[in-house]
Amino acid sequence: MQLHFSPSMRSITILSNNGIIDLMKIKVAACHISYRTLFHTILILAFLLPFVFILTALVTLEDCLGRRLGPRLLGRVDDSSKILVRDFYKILNEVKTGEVPPALDMPDSFEQLVTDMKSNQYDAKTFAFMLRGMMEKFERDTREAKFAELMNKHFAASSVPKGIHCLTLRLTDEYSSNALARKQLPPPELLPTLSDNSYHHFIVSTDNILAASVVVSSTVQSSNTPDKIVFHVITDKKTYAGMHSWFALNPVTPAIVEVRGIHQFDWLTRENVPVLEAIENQNGIRNYYHGSNFARNNLSDTNPQKYASKLQARSPKYISLLNHLRIYLPELFPNLDKVVFMDDDVVVQHDLSLLWEINLNGKVNGAVETCRGDDEWVMSKHFKNYFNFSHPLVAQHLDPDECAWAYGMNVFDLRAWRSTNIRETYHTWLKENLRSNLTMWKLGTLPPALIAFRGHVHPIDHTWHMLGLGYQNKTDIESLNKAAVIHYNGQSKPWLQIGFEHLRPFWTKYVNYSNYFVRNCHILDS
Repeated sequence: MQLHFSPSMRSITILSNNGIIDLMKIKVAACHISYRTLFHTILILAFLLPFVFILTALVTLEDCLGRRLGPRLLGRVDDSSKILVRDFYKILNEVKTGEVPPALDMPDSFEQLVTDMKSNQYDAKTFAFMLRGMMEKFERDTREAKFAELMNKHFAASSVPKGIHCLTLRLTDEYSSNALARKQLPPPELLPTLSDNSYHHFIVSTDNILAASVVVSSTVQSSNTPDKIVFHVITDKKTYAGMHSWFALNPVTPAIVEVRGIHQFDWLTRENVPVLEAIENQNGIRNYYHGSNFARNNLSDTNPQKYASKLQARSPKYISLLNHLRIYLPELFPNLDKVVFMDDDVVVQHDLSLLWEINLNGKVNGAVETCRGDDEWVMSKHFKNYFNFSHPLVAQHLDPDECAWAYGMNVFDLRAWRSTNIRETYHTWLKENLRSNLTMWKLGTLPPALIAFRGHVHPIDHTWHMLGLGYQNKTDIESLNKAAVIHYNGQSKPWLQIGFEHLRPFWTKYVNYSNYFVRNCHILDS
């Protein structure tokens, strides 16, 4: 379309593509309208006319195409899309409640699904059944893989690493062939310090030589007064020679170390520990902790978190006398008044001498409570986390919301302890759980201790003892650095391959990798 102005600007002609059509003749009178106004009017008309043609075309398309293109361009809702979505939801509901056809071959990947759809021309319902079948299969595979991972982790945590086993054997052989490895610990002139209450007495009970060396070394290196430290290392008969060899050949001067085997304590007889004898010797209990039938149990009625807890409760260490030994400390060390007992999976980062200045206010056990703290995963433990409150005895005597506390680093007032019936209470509840076929609790030595020490616990500041490094990989590093003692409780011990890599260096920094036996057993700093 073109506009043609006459030379005198008295008339206007509109030209179309088909020829000249005199649509408008305007006789312009100079006295009635100005050229400027006329020009602006023509410009506006030239701008609007194309839009008029476009709208006309859209209306025509809307009528011709059954309202398919026009509504989208004009912003109106397409009713056919609503119908499609409604039909799709209907198919999904049918598939959700229906049975997947057994003859339907489930693809293993999305690419195979697309190929099958193209080749077999499946309808929408069959496609939905295939999606459901694929998702259910992937869920089953993922669940089975998770349970398999937990089981493998349980076996790894319960086994002895080859390097640590080698270390024990080499040091045991050294004990028989090297007089220096058999020298008396401590020397005769230092024997009086073993019962001198002016010293700071630490006790660790373990059959892991490498772990014991880390506990002792980290404590001594972090101490402001290492010359006041006396360590009492207790081990079993088979590990005694190797443990003695290590500390005889690797002294931690000026600290003093005593190594004793369980067989060297006259008090530990069958008469004094009848419950533990029963636990160790009863076939049903041994099968519970050492048998493999648990791996074949039906897993459909549990979830990975509960399964992991059950596996951890089946650790063979829980029927070891070394693990129960702490309940007999007043009898094993009759001349000591106050001690700090530590597990073998801890590392000491700061001086602990102030622990001896804590006033326990007549209580027996100074411990960190685990029912409150910044870490909700680790510091959220109450009695209900350890006991089966559907058992009538448990429900009758215990409070499910009572705050739990931590083993691993405890300040024990042995003098106050001797005037209590803590040991008898411990034995009584162990017997009841044994008679109940372990239905009152599953997890090791802490539950009976929670009962036995009720009313005898004095809470200490949480910075003294940080837990969870063996099962919580999201440990706050800033809090870890501030903690006096860090505890790798859980399955992921730092000396195992399943340990958390970013937390292992806090432990390995105290391993003596230059030691001849450590190097030859290939215990390497990874």
